[in-house]
Amino acid sequence: MAFVFGTFGVHKFYLGEGGKGVFYIMLFAMTSRFFPISTILGMIDGIRYLTMSEKEFNRKYNSARSERVSRRSERRRQRRRQKEYYEYEPAPRDRRTQKRKEGRVRSNPFKKSGIKKYKDFDIEEAIIDFEKGLKLQPNDIALHFNLACAYSLLENAEKAFYHINKCMENGFSDTNKILTHEDLAYMRIQPEFDAFKENGFKEEKKVKKEDPKEVTDELLLEKLRKLVEMRRRGIVTESDFKIEREKILRKA
Repeated sequence: MAFVFGTFGVHKFYLGEGGKGVFYIMLFAMTSRFFPISTILGMIDGIRYLTMSEKEFNRKYNSARSERVSRRSERRRQRRRQKEYYEYEPAPRDRRTQKRKEGRVRSNPFKKSGIKKYKDFDIEEAIIDFEKGLKLQPNDIALHFNLACAYSLLENAEKAFYHINKCMENGFSDTNKILTHEDLAYMRIQPEFDAFKENGFKEEKKVKKEDPKEVTDELLLEKLRKLVEMRRRGIVTESDFKIEREKILRKA
């Protein structure tokens, strides 16, 4: 570049010395009527680069560039981390709701350590810390949300649904985050997610079905109690009591 395009300072721009490159262009403009001095300087630079050792060249021209590249790479890594990891921060309304439920919010060391482990992809250990944090702050929305994400990553949909449900019970309002957060993807592909969503991201309360046998047993016991009470009051005789009792027991 110095030999062929040195007249215009192209080699200086390539090495990141933009100011010197501009100087070469200005020098060419001022001396082009006679003989461009920048051409001579470019030839000198080319000879100097050829005679320079690789170590010296790298020290002089590549160290600064490597540092700039490292800084750019670090900035990209930081942006990537910010994009990939999400620590739920309650919205103002969520914080007010949470403070009303918990009173004064205490510092929770397990929450901080859990988030650090979560970012390091130590998901199992992060869950342990988040669960310990819930013992200090049972209604903490951030802890429940992060636990839902962690369990979803481990493909434990039941636990993920449970903790999102707890988020909603404690005043969570950023429902769009449930639909877009990458770590909740496994939970969203479950067949029951649509019904969960339609129900306001809350689990349906399961109604306990009565066992017909248990109902029958309760009725028979009630009849026996009444029969005993009637005998005690003298309404039925001892012989009638035995007969009726045998009938009830046969039905059982």
